[in-house]
Amino acid sequence: MRQEIRLFTARDGVRLAAAVSGDGMPLVKAANWLSHLEYDLGSDVWSHWWRELSTDRMLVRYDARGTGLSQRLVDDVSFEARVLDLETVVDALELERVDLLGISQGGAVAVAYAARHPERVRRIVLYGAYARGRRLRTAPGASAEAALLTDLVRVGWGTANPAFRRVFAMLFFPDATAEQYDAFDELQRVSATPEMAARIFEVSSYGIDVLSEAPRVTAPTLCLHARDDGIVPFDSGAGLAAAIPGARFVPLAGRNHILIEGEPAWQEFLRAVREFLPVQSTAADPTNAEAHLDGRLASLSDREREILALVAEGMSNVSIAEQLVLSERTVERHLSNIYGKLGVEGKAARAAAAALFARGG
Repeated sequence: MRQEIRLFTARDGVRLAAAVSGDGMPLVKAANWLSHLEYDLGSDVWSHWWRELSTDRMLVRYDARGTGLSQRLVDDVSFEARVLDLETVVDALELERVDLLGISQGGAVAVAYAARHPERVRRIVLYGAYARGRRLRTAPGASAEAALLTDLVRVGWGTANPAFRRVFAMLFFPDATAEQYDAFDELQRVSATPEMAARIFEVSSYGIDVLSEAPRVTAPTLCLHARDDGIVPFDSGAGLAAAIPGARFVPLAGRNHILIEGEPAWQEFLRAVREFLPVQSTAADPTNAEAHLDGRLASLSDREREILALVAEGMSNVSIAEQLVLSERTVERHLSNIYGKLGVEGKAARAAAAALFARGG
């Protein structure tokens, strides 16, 4: 797998490194706790993720500030700075609309971006994500556990003895092989300094709360979560999905926070994501869209078909809302879901959806 490394500068002057691989519709991964664009590509931890997800689309990854190939010495690693990093990468690559992938705390970054820039987001995939940081959750012992793990990072991250880092490896994927544990240990060591890793972990524990922003997400969203995830509780993932209007939630059998190649949950994840994310836009390939029209129309709910029929009749959102006794916001949300299912986008999405419905509805 080949990738192209690009460097950008955020508004606050921080240098960011991003990698682009594959061709097709853009899927942008919001950065999570630790990464290293070069090391990840060949490691047993992440390589299967990026290989599979760039097979039929353009995959964009970037190292968060303070980690990997991005600027290591930075003052601001707040949650708002992490959202700024995503904004910077999408804007610098001149991507008009994107699909987003949010893993773990990267899920909250994706949610915040989608709520603030709904016109830029086509669809969202969240895995092992959560709305509120560990210390903001009400579960007994959550705050004490977060403090303990932060101390482990500060004390043991940079030592030659891997015992401290192995604690995190066993929490992230308890079903890993010895080789995969070694790969994760090396990823931790090369991705960030002990102090930077601890600061970023603290932000993930203290500084994340998108519970108020999640209801403003209009893009169709797929949430997946391992039932026995040892890092992010299953209930936290379900709670985030419940807060996003219309989100689909897929429980996965397993306990790995990072899915391992070959495990059943990994195959189920790939199947669900490939069904959910369009591979090619209708504008790029109208023949392909025509071939899949019947299936895409069949995926619409009765309410979505009802709204689309009124759109085809030339009614405005306000008129549709009045006729169906809905809020205008609800109509807009239904239309966003419809556009995603039909694979249409941009300023002409409304007209294209109406035309497709007239042709096949």
